[in-house]
Amino acid sequence: MTSALTAALLWLVVANVIAMLPSRDHHWRAAYVLIAIGIPLLGWVTVQSGPIWGMLILAAGASVLRWPLIHLWRWAKGKTGPSAE
Repeated sequence: MTSALTAALLWLVVANVIAMLPSRDHHWRAAYVLIAIGIPLLGWVTVQSGPIWGMLILAAGASVLRWPLIHLWRWAKGKTGPSAE
């Protein structure tokens, strides 16, 4: 296993442990930190292990950080969709 995949799996374990801990802000600060670390990590995995592994790690990260993605989707859909006026 490459060092990039090892780091990505460690990121996934840390993200899941953080999700189990109580939080007053519903884990948004932790999500920002995980995103900031995860994007370069995803690039590293893709460069070192190939696009298939990159897509698998992207899917795993998206499943962990699903609420930020849902909020981004709703925001983008509201910006481009028909206006309610």
